[in-house]
Amino acid sequence: MRYLNFSGEEILETISMVRTEQLDIRTITLGISLFDCVSDAGARLCRNVFDKVTTVAKDLHRVSAELTREFGLPIINNRIAVTPVSLIAGRSTGNDLLQLAQTLDRAAQAVNVDFIGGFSAHVEKGMTKVDANLIAALPQALASTQRLCASVNIGSTGPD
Repeated sequence: MRYLNFSGEEILETISMVRTEQLDIRTITLGISLFDCVSDAGARLCRNVFDKVTTVAKDLHRVSAELTREFGLPIINNRIAVTPVSLIAGRSTGNDLLQLAQTLDRAAQAVNVDFIGGFSAHVEKGMTKVDANLIAALPQALASTQRLCASVNIGSTGPD
């Protein structure tokens, strides 16, 4: 274990921040690539995604609690960010995408995280059929889930 050398003033300042200013860690995020979950069959895609998320993130909540105890700083939210769904959904229809949204939500619940992001489309350079289907499915997907976060990237300031 590496030991850091802090002055007494720095230690007191940190204690003050925790006590009076409610210092916390707002969110920790685990990123998960879903590219290896791709399947032509919607049910298989959902099964692959659920299995991948619940396997990779199974210890996230426990580790977060351990970090809180070890460092004395509360971690408010545990979050998972997955590969944007529009990149792995192939030819998925609106109903397939709704099932995938609900699968992501069930996986987040199974590993006890607060949010799971990635029900997303990137349309800054044009819209594919799956992007359009995902955007159309957004209202129902968000209404039928509790932990799912969604986004649509419509622009970028970076180079092409």
